[in-house]
Amino acid sequence: MLRTAVLSVRSQSTLPNLSELEPIDLLRQYTAIIDELKDRGIVRTNNAPLGDFTEWLIAKKMNLELAPNSKSGYDAISDAGMKFQIKGRRVTPGNNSRQLSAIRKYDEADFDSLIAVVFDQGFSIIEAYLIPHELVGKYGRYQKHTNALNLIMSGAILNDSGIMKMGDLLDF
Repeated sequence: MLRTAVLSVRSQSTLPNLSELEPIDLLRQYTAIIDELKDRGIVRTNNAPLGDFTEWLIAKKMNLELAPNSKSGYDAISDAGMKFQIKGRRVTPGNNSRQLSAIRKYDEADFDSLIAVVFDQGFSIIEAYLIPHELVGKYGRYQKHTNALNLIMSGAILNDSGIMKMGDLLDF
């Protein structure tokens, strides 16, 4: 608790007032933050950090090994050889969509289960689910223009008995 308070005070005193920065300076700050997160092994790409952060967080919490970036079809593997696709979605007051990013090559069955994590605006986990491969196909909707399945984490999928809510496993 004390460490959090000290870090909070320290970070407030060293952060620039973002509203005073020019757009190019904001982008440079963003780049520096992404570079630091990469150096720490939290993100692996220069993309928006949600996907990499979600993969890193789930791998740490579940003791999974992350697949190489170039590996398509799954993001992490367990000691038992189970392969997981990991998707995150951040909901905000301005966008409460629960649609996950595109699930490509579904028919190749490269993953055993999908782990879907829904975050709040501050990147805290609201919900997380373990979804078997076949149920991803049942509830996902194919979109020709992206050549991928879209899966929305609301409605009937959340009531399916084959879906496991992962709250206890992830301690949230």
